[in-house]
Amino acid sequence: MNDCATLWGNDMSDVKHHLTDALLMSYGAGTLREGYGLVVATHVSLCDDCRARLESFEAIGGSLMDDVNSIELSEDALDATMALIDAAPAFQTRKIEADRVLPGPVQDYVGGDLKDVRWRAVGGGVRQAVLKTKDETKVRLFSIPGGTAMPNHGHRGLELTLVLQGAFRDEEDRFGLGDVEVATEHTHHTPVAEEGEDCICLAVTDAPLRFKGLIPRIAQPFLGI
Repeated sequence: MNDCATLWGNDMSDVKHHLTDALLMSYGAGTLREGYGLVVATHVSLCDDCRARLESFEAIGGSLMDDVNSIELSEDALDATMALIDAAPAFQTRKIEADRVLPGPVQDYVGGDLKDVRWRAVGGGVRQAVLKTKDETKVRLFSIPGGTAMPNHGHRGLELTLVLQGAFRDEEDRFGLGDVEVATEHTHHTPVAEEGEDCICLAVTDAPLRFKGLIPRIAQPFLGI
């Protein structure tokens, strides 16, 4: 078991649903939009398989860079680089809580763990918290009570949903701790949180959802989903 997994006291070898090669390669190349990058970074921090694949893609990218023609640096390039390093703020270590729910990448956006999330009720006991990004992606944490169904919906773009606590099921499969569901324009589903503890999910979209029911469609402009 890797160190990241032991921080949560869970066996992340049980992760069944992984990221696509395209997402990992885009993340490794630094071309993935911020919201998607957050989900990828969080999943990779939990999943041995995707972390190993990402490292492989980065190694391949490094090999390709070796073939690029070198650029001559100025004589003071090293001194300038060291000056920037010296001027950088000191690295602050953060105490890691063994029972935390939110992995490090998400804690950086929240400013703490689950107790620090500023939830907003969206109906039916479901709560959401919007995490600010600098681009058009929309990132949210959802807290869904066990046994509760989310409204039936489709997608106008790409949605990534990563489970951080509990589990949910839809027409496709079951998604448990560490699993990520990749939903496209062809996905139409009704996620239902499993009975028991609340299902905590990190979700990112780049376009509004397509709700089937009238009430969710009416509420959509107010909820921003």
